[in-house]
Amino acid sequence: MISWHAQLSEWIRTACGMEVACPKPGNVGPQQPFSHATAEDFLRSADAVAPVLSHAERQPLGQTILQAVQATRSVVSHNTNLGIILLTAPLAAVPPEQSLVAGITRVLDSLTVEDSRLVYQAILLAEPGGLGTADQQDLHCQPTVSLRECMRLAADRDMIARQYANEFQEVLCLGVDLLRESRQVTASQSQQITWVALKYLAEFGDSLVARRCGREVSAKVRTLAAQVLADGWPASQESRVRLEQFDQFLRADGHRRNPGTTADLIAALLFSALREGWLVPEDDWWKIDGKHA
Repeated sequence: MISWHAQLSEWIRTACGMEVACPKPGNVGPQQPFSHATAEDFLRSADAVAPVLSHAERQPLGQTILQAVQATRSVVSHNTNLGIILLTAPLAAVPPEQSLVAGITRVLDSLTVEDSRLVYQAILLAEPGGLGTADQQDLHCQPTVSLRECMRLAADRDMIARQYANEFQEVLCLGVDLLRESRQVTASQSQQITWVALKYLAEFGDSLVARRCGREVSAKVRTLAAQVLADGWPASQESRVRLEQFDQFLRADGHRRNPGTTADLIAALLFSALREGWLVPEDDWWKIDGKHA
């Protein structure tokens, strides 16, 4: 019988593979590389971090996150998965006998100042774009409060930080509801994931886009995503044309409008759904090549 840690590792790899293979607007995909990043980079990163994250229950969360970023840096030279690591690590730390909803609060409440210090180190090592500065607990200073409190201070401007503040409401509650609703919209699992990404964008914009390009651009992203959905995507031809235009808008200007936070939320949602038994992957549509079987 497969061990719990081996199963967690496989779920993490599967979630990351499904996320990058699904053609979400503005994100890296098998046929949609960026100049500095390809889908293969994301798969190598998933292979590197999955075994690290699968042991999150056994050690302090900050240590797991730092080790996962270090593992990523050993296979790629740029940030491919910091958001995925930050979101998946606390979910993976929930004991196997508990559901994610039942166990996530205890994981988050146990976070310490030392976790903050290690996570700050991990974030600076990953070198994500659009960090900026903060009035309190800035990343370039030594933290003085627990990681959960640091995340609370950033929750109004960062959707990943918000999950630490609100027990992963946008993943474990809203995200799961959207994933279930998507099955009424389309029979295609790939399109279901695209639809959920559009719903996230229509509701929240994207906090990475907001940091890089400003809140007005993020608001425009919300509007454009809502228009695609209002046109009945994926059923109508008009909606499919509008989605293509939306995708082109996000990819313009050197991919500065890449909705990377939304992609991270999708990966965390897929992991959660796999872990809780809400999702069974269709065949192997998400695999890009045989090396990732």
